[in-house]
Amino acid sequence: MKRLLYILMLSSAITQAQEIAVLKYPGGGDWYGNPTSVPNLAKFCNQNINTKINPKTAIVEAGSTDLFTYPFVHMTGHGNVVFSDNDIINLRNYLTSGGFLHIDDNYGMDKYIRREIKRLFPDKELVLVPSNHEIFKGPFAFAQGLPKIHEHDNKAPQGWGIFLEGRLVLFYTLETDLGDGWEDAEVHNDPADVRTKALKMGANLVNYAFKN
Repeated sequence: MKRLLYILMLSSAITQAQEIAVLKYPGGGDWYGNPTSVPNLAKFCNQNINTKINPKTAIVEAGSTDLFTYPFVHMTGHGNVVFSDNDIINLRNYLTSGGFLHIDDNYGMDKYIRREIKRLFPDKELVLVPSNHEIFKGPFAFAQGLPKIHEHDNKAPQGWGIFLEGRLVLFYTLETDLGDGWEDAEVHNDPADVRTKALKMGANLVNYAFKN
């Protein structure tokens, strides 16, 4: 019954004007990083893929039932992440009920978030999402998969996922830093074409979350 309620809450959110939430989490990591990212992504989506996302950033805590009012939740940071047991249960219920979590390593989060993802889904393994997955096909095509936005350790960009019954519910982006690419141009002085790639990939994530 509770899971049905969560599904209904998410379904209601999807049919209304949308907000993208930023996940607030404990552990000391800077969940509040990249403050202009989500507003810029929302504006880009509204202008290019016919969404009606509120450009004002919503903040939701990992353990809050408010989580279920957002079909797309974005998480970023540089450092430690430690979910409480309640956070884990709430996030798992959210994702199994139709929610979508995008985790974007802002550099330095990797070893911490992998530990917490394992707590979320102890019977699942993070898998590399192949470049032919629909998340890379539209509305904007990325034939080679995830674009490279920032250098970090100068490795190829990686998109890791957790799938439930064929649906991608958690997408962890590493060695790319999409969120930095969404920020105001003067923050990182990225070339216009790099920022555009980041925003287009972000729009694909939003499109997938809203439709699946």
